[in-house]
Amino acid sequence: MRTIRFGLVGTGRITDWVLRGAVLDPRFRAEAVCSRTEEAARRFAEGHGIPRIFTDVDAMAADPDIDAVYIGTPNHTHHDLAIRCMRHGKHVLCEKPLASNAREAAGMAQAARENGVLLMEAMISTLTPNFLRARQALGELGALRRYSAFFCQYSSKYDLLRQILAGTSDAPVPSSFNPSCAGGALMDVGIYTLYPMVALLGEPQQVRAAVQTCLVPTASGPMRIDLQGSAVCSYDGLEATASWSKTADSRLATELSCEKGILLLDQIHITRSVSLVRRGAPTSGRTGGPAAEDISVPVDADEYLCEFREFIDTLEQGRTESARNSLQVSVSCLRVMDAIRAQAGVVFPADA
Repeated sequence: MRTIRFGLVGTGRITDWVLRGAVLDPRFRAEAVCSRTEEAARRFAEGHGIPRIFTDVDAMAADPDIDAVYIGTPNHTHHDLAIRCMRHGKHVLCEKPLASNAREAAGMAQAARENGVLLMEAMISTLTPNFLRARQALGELGALRRYSAFFCQYSSKYDLLRQILAGTSDAPVPSSFNPSCAGGALMDVGIYTLYPMVALLGEPQQVRAAVQTCLVPTASGPMRIDLQGSAVCSYDGLEATASWSKTADSRLATELSCEKGILLLDQIHITRSVSLVRRGAPTSGRTGGPAAEDISVPVDADEYLCEFREFIDTLEQGRTESARNSLQVSVSCLRVMDAIRAQAGVVFPADA
């Protein structure tokens, strides 16, 4: 069994989360961690038993004892860091969103091809066992007619943002709400509703968005950022809707409505259960219709294991692109997100 030696870039919460799942794959080994400061790198390394630390990503990527790199830094850094690592011949698993916009993502895909390495977006939505189960069940239910996905989660950073906007805090705007960092609700949580849509249906013919925004202070002056939104995406023969928010919670299930029945996913970002409702006779107010059937499969011991399993499986198969989280899906999804941002007036530095 081949061991894949990973260098980790970033020591924030997301890297800590995904590492707990990664170590459950016996083929994974955390060989090094890179952070801007030696103190942060050393603290993270000691907490996770990682033998080596770096403060320069090029130095880590040039190391022959590193096979692949996981990038878990703020969104606006993904493009530059990934390309630097790929130019050293390293495979890259990059946190979502893959880049700030579709143009950057296309450049990253080109760099992967030129260097003959695997580049994959660490998008969990399409890799969980129960999303794969739902995708399998779609084949039994005829044509998909409606896709409705929801991910609304009140952000732990929203209260701080409100204080900043009210002038009662002089703290910097958190990166998750900072357009300078390619933040915002769409990039943080909206992508979870749109990426599976594109993976299932391809790129829509038309996107119509309704987005709530506000102006936030940045080093470059006030810039617009999105707080929540929804989009209606048109395809031949069906309509797809997606809703997301960082200012409100929702427990609405994601629904895939087909000719012969409905699939209900408890949540789209990490699907833990799937129910199937087969089409029955038309219902009236006196009947409830067919009962839901639980078709869920067991979940992984840790939800983030699936990302590293897919990445390492792809490497072991000698391929430089994941069949499930393909670069085409990543670029197409960002094109949809670019269109939504354009309608909302949300502009990132990378768009210039």
